[in-house]
Amino acid sequence: MNDAVKCDRAACTATIPSTRTHLRIVVIDLVAEGDRPSLFGRVMNANQASVMPQVIAVWCEELGHNVRYEVFTGTEDLLGAIVPGVDVVFVSAFTYAALTAYSLSARARKVGAVTVLGGPHARCYPEDASQYFDYVLGLTDKPLIQQVLSDRAQARAGGLMLSAVRQPTVLPTLQQRWKFVEATLRKAIGLKIVPMIGSMGCPYTCSFCIDANIEYQPLPFEQVENDLKFAASRMPNPVIGWHDPNFGIRFDDYMSTIERASAARPMRHVAETSLSLLSAPRLARMRAANFVGILPGIESWYEFGNKSKSKAVRGSDRLVQIADHVNLILRHIPFVQTNFVLGLDTDAGEEPFALSRKFIDLVPGAYPAYSLFTAYGRAAPQNLLLQRTGRVLPFPFPFLESTRAMNVRPLHYSWPEFYRQSLALIAYAWSGLRVWRRLRANRGLTTRALNFIRATTTHRMDYHGHVLKLLETDRQFRGYLEGDHQVLPDFYVSQIPKRLGRLQEWLPPGAIHHDSLAYQKSEANRHPECSAPSAGVVLTQM
Repeated sequence: MNDAVKCDRAACTATIPSTRTHLRIVVIDLVAEGDRPSLFGRVMNANQASVMPQVIAVWCEELGHNVRYEVFTGTEDLLGAIVPGVDVVFVSAFTYAALTAYSLSARARKVGAVTVLGGPHARCYPEDASQYFDYVLGLTDKPLIQQVLSDRAQARAGGLMLSAVRQPTVLPTLQQRWKFVEATLRKAIGLKIVPMIGSMGCPYTCSFCIDANIEYQPLPFEQVENDLKFAASRMPNPVIGWHDPNFGIRFDDYMSTIERASAARPMRHVAETSLSLLSAPRLARMRAANFVGILPGIESWYEFGNKSKSKAVRGSDRLVQIADHVNLILRHIPFVQTNFVLGLDTDAGEEPFALSRKFIDLVPGAYPAYSLFTAYGRAAPQNLLLQRTGRVLPFPFPFLESTRAMNVRPLHYSWPEFYRQSLALIAYAWSGLRVWRRLRANRGLTTRALNFIRATTTHRMDYHGHVLKLLETDRQFRGYLEGDHQVLPDFYVSQIPKRLGRLQEWLPPGAIHHDSLAYQKSEANRHPECSAPSAGVVLTQM
């Protein structure tokens, strides 16, 4: 983080006196943003709980404090958890839930609590978050948590942005965080996934990834094995959800660990990984270890990242190669979600969308997930270039969840053209015929049920259709997306209160707006010679 935007501790903080040794701490993991979860959210939100909030809760207890842990799935009363007498409130949030987090912080400060933000939003938008939280944490370890709890200061003129030097090398065991896991799983309907992590960071340096600059490090294999055995001792045939940024980097070590742990009691596994790691022999080994779900990133039919064996080929050749590879995966693993990004600088014309439609026909069993190209603050190295070239739009945070808005102006498309193409692709992917073919190709009741619910409850086609109509008929709306002005269209303004629900009354004034160029400005302060964009900079390969 940029030192220039940190508050001077002596000048802008006021320590809150307390005579109690044991603090009352609330840890909140926001997996939903508001109190109207979809049907799919009601089924899956509890299974989206993160590992680190549970780790924070354990560390706080180890430091001698009383902890209340809450996962917000969209149905809980969060305001009821923040009452007078609470000393510190930790919140973990993705960017789409940032306004929910800001509202919670306002409520907590009102009752005298110190507030701390962690998670992806804290790392992506620390400058903005520091306006609403007393502390904003980047990389976090136990000594950093101890420092925050010892200081326990409300930064009235702006929050303190703190970060550890690196990720922790060891985390609390699953047994230590089990009471938090168990409480969360009780909220899950049907499918219950135990959150597990075996490594942090990533050895790849993809310009679009938040983990690109985080050193890869596996966690101790002995502890991972013991954690798996513990999960199997508490649940029959548990589903283990691996939260590694890229599972299987040290493939043999991890698979040997899993095989030893599951020798006596069976378990199932779901992970997100790279196609380049999924060779036929490895897939056979994963099938034997009962991997039931895999989420590989494809991103684009052209060069984007370095995680695919097919990075040397492009277009239709890449399509054929990847389609064959994903069909191979489906022969071993029943649930496969293929992740694509729409609107990348490598895409131009109708061909990328035509190739994606062809992929659906060639691989009917895979569930295609389409994300809109989004630049999350300082999350990735490429975002600095996008900001310098004036292509990042100031969409409010609730719309930055990869499907409702694209905050990067496309390089090779007009906005109407892009939305027409993407809408046609989405309609094709979730047409009755393609959904039926997908369900016929799927194996297992759980896979079919999840894919059916996702396909039949999505409102994305209607939503994108409305956006396209506004682009074609409303000059003020299109002007916002073109970057001609920053007056947020009523279409977006009207959605925010509905999405925040009861928390809307605690939303701080001005919070729906943020400086979308904060990353660029902070870097310009550090390196003035780099503040101006280079003439003719074009992002064509990422």
